[in-house]
Amino acid sequence: MKVFYQYKELNVAKNKYPAKSIGLVPTMGALHEGHITLVKRALEDNDLVLVSIFVNPTQFDNKNDLKNYPKTLESDLTKLQTLGGNVWVYAPEADDLYNNKIEPRVYNFGKLETTMEGAHREGHFQGVATVVQKLFEALQPTVAYFGEKDYQQLQIITALVRQENIPVVIVSCPIIRHEDGLAMSSRNKRLNIKERAMAPVIYETLQKAVALKDIHSPPQIESWITEFFAHQPEFDLEYFSIADIQTLEKVSALNGSKTRAFIAIKLGGVRLIDNIKF
Repeated sequence: MKVFYQYKELNVAKNKYPAKSIGLVPTMGALHEGHITLVKRALEDNDLVLVSIFVNPTQFDNKNDLKNYPKTLESDLTKLQTLGGNVWVYAPEADDLYNNKIEPRVYNFGKLETTMEGAHREGHFQGVATVVQKLFEALQPTVAYFGEKDYQQLQIITALVRQENIPVVIVSCPIIRHEDGLAMSSRNKRLNIKERAMAPVIYETLQKAVALKDIHSPPQIESWITEFFAHQPEFDLEYFSIADIQTLEKVSALNGSKTRAFIAIKLGGVRLIDNIKF
């Protein structure tokens, strides 16, 4: 495994390495098994795998969230080292990617970025798209891997690649869960013992919502979810939405359309998201 802190140095090494395909796994560090699964998939598919570890400042609308985001580079590198294979790590400071101009570019993703996460995190997807495009431009991968837990982000990046004509294949990978069903996330580390024990209720509720789909309409299920969490004072529900998987617009009836249920909720001040196929 090699570690680089400047993309120009990485590219010098890459140009000397005969790789037919280069897989990129963009991360913000604090790696867990979900990230590791993405890297393993990339290793199966490519001659060389690049893992970026960078907490991107332009996608945080909350400065405290940025400040509190876990930074565990040393342990991240140890986890990646155990995988073997041709894994190179790019762990830059912000200036290396942003060239002393740390601000987002401006994109038009339409309704994709104004619903759900976009409605609750102003400017978030402009920052996500900016850093992803900068990573693609700097590292020039042939394939990039993203998890479906951040499903709206996946749709934004797919739109970005299409709009900007970026020659990279986007591969989506399933959500990885703990044994109790909680979706793996770097934010889980911020839950205390009591909150961590309660957190699986989120996925359990999503499963119950799916079980209701044959007898209730999406709006009825959304009302049930809202009512359920209204009686759970430890949880603060931001949104629950049953939406089309491509447009992410809410659906009023299933009618055989491809849909997913999405949820964002705060538990003890920690914001968690999840989704499930409908």
